Amino acid sequence: MRDAEIEDAAPGELVSYGRESYYRPAPLPPSRDLAVDADFYDLIADATFWLGKLSGISLELDFPPVLYTSLLRKEAMESAEIEGADVDYNALYSLETRALDEGADGRSAESVPSGTGMKDTQEVLNYERAVENGIDAIDAGEELSVDLLHDLHETLLADVSDDRVDTDTIGAYKTVPNHLGDFLPPVPDAVDGLMDALMTYYRTGGSYHALVDIALFHYQFETIHPYGDGNGRLGRLLITLQLYDGGLLERPNLYLSEYFNRNKASYVDRMEAVRTRGDWEGWLSFFVKGVAQQAEESVDRTLALDELRRRYENEYGGVRYAKNRLACKLFEQPYVTTNTVADMLDIERSTAYRAIDALEDDGVLEEVTGKDRNQEYRAKEIFEILERPPQTY
Repeated sequence: MRDAEIEDAAPGELVSYGRESYYRPAPLPPSRDLAVDADFYDLIADATFWLGKLSGISLELDFPPVLYTSLLRKEAMESAEIEGADVDYNALYSLETRALDEGADGRSAESVPSGTGMKDTQEVLNYERAVENGIDAIDAGEELSVDLLHDLHETLLADVSDDRVDTDTIGAYKTVPNHLGDFLPPVPDAVDGLMDALMTYYRTGGSYHALVDIALFHYQFETIHPYGDGNGRLGRLLITLQLYDGGLLERPNLYLSEYFNRNKASYVDRMEAVRTRGDWEGWLSFFVKGVAQQAEESVDRTLALDELRRRYENEYGGVRYAKNRLACKLFEQPYVTTNTVADMLDIERSTAYRAIDALEDDGVLEEVTGKDRNQEYRAKEIFEILERPPQTY
């Protein structure tokens, strides 16, 4: 980034650093009044409405926790895909199911085996665990702090393969400068002061509507880029935690990374427009629109899952055959093997096999490995809902 690219209205300055210059953002809040119009307030109202709707159904529906985990998993997968990871639902659920089947050897779903298609899985599982740890910390009365950010960063990058991590500093701020193309974020010596100011702004309640302050925080965090790697993942994760911390989200079932993933170019351009010419309004509109759209999408997907659950209960809930019990249990364990079913229902493997075969015939289960042995099955209609593209935009 060159001096000629920075306009007078830019909320930052270029500071000489050897033969280069790094960008030092001004502290929040913005130094000028935000020029927001009626359309922006409509966006805020829309986002607040859908977040409230999502929190409401999260409290009202008697929903198995695994389905909220599935929506959190969707956020984790979308966030990992933004960073170039290649992983799908089958790989993740297969890993966990095999861990259940082979638990006797001490293997855990948090320990990813080597093999084709598995190396990026750890990033997704780490993201899920980091969100859950952050929620637990908030529930325990802990505030968002630098120490918590370091802990979350360490969780995000733990055990990730070397070719997917571009830093030796994990769980601490960067010690060497990092570049984003031609953009040089604040160098290590500048990070402590900038991050302390940012965290103070958040802890003191900000200056605007909560969604605006979260958008400002995200821009500032990504511009500071305080860690050697993992800034994007941590920054997106913090959106979820801040929504939860602010009472705008009842559970971590908003997958905003889907919106960012489908609008990557706009995401980058909008933040760059803030840095170079102070276009706060463009970034804020983009961000709040994404929250509104993804909250509506999560409501739609959650209700679709609940409708399917009710249909299964009506069709299979009345008779205690193994097949019927399994159909209803799929909302707790949507990816199974014969061993998993036998353990879950406390039945013989032969009975489990017949139950699976019957639900295959009904189109409820589908075999996904294509093998003659060690077959794995997933709940076809559940995964169709989880994997479908956005329906509301």
